Amino acid sequence: MQPASLTQTAPHSAADDDVPAHDLVYGPDDRPAPPVAFVAALQHLLAILVPIVTPGLLICQALGVSVRDTTLIVSMSLVVSGIATYIQCRRFGPLGAGLLIVQGTSFNFVVPLITAGSAMVKSGTPVETVLATMFGVVIAGSFVEIFISRILPFVKRLITPLVTGIVVLLIGLTLIKVGLISMGGGYNAMKDGTFASAENLTLSGLVLGTIILLNRLPIVWIRSTALVIALIVGYVAAAYMGRLDFTGAREAALFQIPVPLHFGLGFSWSLFVPMLIIYLVTSLEAIGDVTATSKVSKQPVEGPLWMQRIKGGVLVNGVNSLLAGVFNTFPSSVFAQNNGVIQLTGIASRHVGIWIAGMLIVLGLFPAVAGALQAVPEPVLGGAAMVMFGAVAAAGINILASIQLDRRALLIISVSLALGLGVSQVPEILSHLPHALSSVLESGVATGGICALVMNWFLPERKRA
Repeated sequence: MQPASLTQTAPHSAADDDVPAHDLVYGPDDRPAPPVAFVAALQHLLAILVPIVTPGLLICQALGVSVRDTTLIVSMSLVVSGIATYIQCRRFGPLGAGLLIVQGTSFNFVVPLITAGSAMVKSGTPVETVLATMFGVVIAGSFVEIFISRILPFVKRLITPLVTGIVVLLIGLTLIKVGLISMGGGYNAMKDGTFASAENLTLSGLVLGTIILLNRLPIVWIRSTALVIALIVGYVAAAYMGRLDFTGAREAALFQIPVPLHFGLGFSWSLFVPMLIIYLVTSLEAIGDVTATSKVSKQPVEGPLWMQRIKGGVLVNGVNSLLAGVFNTFPSSVFAQNNGVIQLTGIASRHVGIWIAGMLIVLGLFPAVAGALQAVPEPVLGGAAMVMFGAVAAAGINILASIQLDRRALLIISVSLALGLGVSQVPEILSHLPHALSSVLESGVATGGICALVMNWFLPERKRA
């Protein structure tokens, strides 16, 4: 799930929830005329483009990845997202939900990747080796989701909405630190003394304020594209300040053919364990997103067809993360924001998804696009990221609000949040633990998630009379 189902995730904003679900103009199997399909696909693209490229940009900037390699990673995030969207919509055997579902890079994995990657860089590991290790872990974790898609009923009993809500909330809360650092200018600004300068805060504040303002307007299509509009405003302001750097666009090749395992392949157990928990939760979030798409598409939300759709949707989640690791980018998940666009347009045709997929793949195959996106100063990106990260946390709160918060649930929430946030703020508490254990638990999401999982398992829920 993405910032809005968030999930990851400018996801579909809360303001979109008040859009009435009118009768559909085109159902899932209808074929709109090409001009209609193109316009509908473009609306989806505007809603998803920023969330797809932001995780890769933030991770690369935090690790100090070169401009050329960042362009490659961001380009591949677009290509892989397009491939997954095509499979979800087109459906091949058990692969795909057969609905208008968009897939993109997930925010859920940003914090553990930055945390583990930064530690490896500080220890002297070359950035290319760090990336090889990350992509190896992404590939290994993809098989977890593939396996989960085959045993969903059992996993749903183990990872309950209580555990899912806690983990999603922790992901959002820990992401906020990443967003604040970006608003202040990023890790490079910390090094050169310009962090939180008036210029950086003006740019990030302008973007953040624009998103808030646009989301209060009564025009639904403006709210749906608020992130893109706000980034354009920030882009223009940064150009006026002389802050745009088009090095990435200038150095980019005209056309890029995807190259498997460009950085090689590595692995790290200390990174894999935190990622494992997030893969579990992301799989279950996909169930909610596919169900929501079924609902707005006037399709069943229970029964054999629904179960077939969610199994196919989660399976593509895993297969696409496998492709992401092989083609040098980060894990993906089902996006939620397309549901708001379906409600807005009344077009639920999965054939529109094929147009969206084509647009994403074309944008990714021309690296100059990623280079131009890379020119956006980090404070501008940070202003938008804060909204998306806040939406992740809000999604966790929304999940927890949907369950009965009795004494048992409140105890599990309290202990899990306390340990998860505590470790992320004071990692020194782990300094005397064995390195293999401390390297896993230094991720607040891993610590809180493991705690929630164990307590939920060993503190059985009382049966209600």
